[in-house]
Amino acid sequence: MDRMSESSRAFATAQVQAGYDPAIAERTAVPSIHQSNAFEFRSLSEARDLFALRRDGNIYSRAANPTVLVLERRVAELEGGIGAAGVSSGQAAVAVALLALAQQGEHIVAARQLYGGTIDLLQDTFADWGIDVTFVDQDDSAAWAAAVRPTTRALFAESISNPIAQVLDLAAVSAVAKSAGVPLVIDNTVATPYLQRAKDFGADIVVHSATKFLGGHGTSLGGVVVDLGTFDFTAEPERWPQLTQPYKRVPGATLVERYGASGSPYIALVKTKYVHDLGPSLSAFNAAQLLQGIETLDLRVERHTANALAVARFLESHPAVARVHHPGLESSPWHENAKRYLPRGTSSVFSFDLHPSGSADEDFALVEALIARLRVVKLVANIGDARSLIAHPSSMTHSHMSPAQLAEAHIGSTTIRLSIGIEAIDDIIGDLAAALAPIEAGQIAAAGAQAADGQLAATSAR
Repeated sequence: MDRMSESSRAFATAQVQAGYDPAIAERTAVPSIHQSNAFEFRSLSEARDLFALRRDGNIYSRAANPTVLVLERRVAELEGGIGAAGVSSGQAAVAVALLALAQQGEHIVAARQLYGGTIDLLQDTFADWGIDVTFVDQDDSAAWAAAVRPTTRALFAESISNPIAQVLDLAAVSAVAKSAGVPLVIDNTVATPYLQRAKDFGADIVVHSATKFLGGHGTSLGGVVVDLGTFDFTAEPERWPQLTQPYKRVPGATLVERYGASGSPYIALVKTKYVHDLGPSLSAFNAAQLLQGIETLDLRVERHTANALAVARFLESHPAVARVHHPGLESSPWHENAKRYLPRGTSSVFSFDLHPSGSADEDFALVEALIARLRVVKLVANIGDARSLIAHPSSMTHSHMSPAQLAEAHIGSTTIRLSIGIEAIDDIIGDLAAALAPIEAGQIAAAGAQAADGQLAATSAR
């Protein structure tokens, strides 16, 4: 029987279905937001093939969505990769990227100098799941090599660390990973693919918190995992059974057999198992927001980095500041790495230390008072925003770390993180100068009082 004509539909049917044909594709000039939970199949046979992974297509937006696919393709191209998976946050990207490599009873070597939330994930949640993680000083190549075990399945680090802006010697760590026969996974959030393509220096997999610089406007959470296509999972197939052994969701085949010639078996595993099963899905709306941000990535990052270096130079010359952790400064231990790995500009996320007051409580009060005086720079637990942002790592983003871990990451009680935005540089520096002025005045007064006390003591002694 022919389908009911539109004119004969009842009101309740028409209000749900009238005016829409899912087969029509509009030639929109910008990526469309496919705000749909699910997708209509042409036939039951097509549905069967899609569920069996015999063909690619859209089933349900938890696992795949056309708008998200555009984001995946765009970030993969920017990083020089062969495939990508978009997920709900940067934290989700780190989690699924590593879960697809390390199983229960296996091991990961990671840098000590990581974002605090990543430390929480690796040392607490991964431990709950039976995955052991050894943390090493990212600057110590020998420590990376010494930490490798037969059960090691990945090395993980940030290309520019948060919050101290240490620049990883990526080629050196890549050499360790290659010797161990495992992929090097790099969090490239702070560097972005504009400042550094990690693939060019030996990375195998890249993750991003797209929430940060890729989106760039502080409106939308998202994460991306990119397979750079440089690691051969078939060289030692017994180490990667999840890719080289029969996969239940591809009847009669392995993921390498199904996707090895046309895509990324690794990304297929990330999507069809970890995103599908755990559900850290990226919404179509957020994907569209992130795509808009990426369109101006190079322009924004150029402004971010130029502003940040000017701020770092200002802070380095300020008497109230004990130390500035910015790799663009000649005084930085990572300046040479920055010249090699970041030729287009250095980090706009960095930290500085005030002179300690004497106790943790006094230091906290000192930092809190400084932040309270700011008007342009905002107290926000985020980075990579168009706005200039400030945070206190030891009481905020890295507060779950032990005193020993904080010391190893070079984070003290007066360490202050900045994410410098794209505002007028004179306004940013003027705001910081005004906030620092009372500290400088107090130090001058204290020094004067100390000198007077010394002079009085000398007079009394006579």
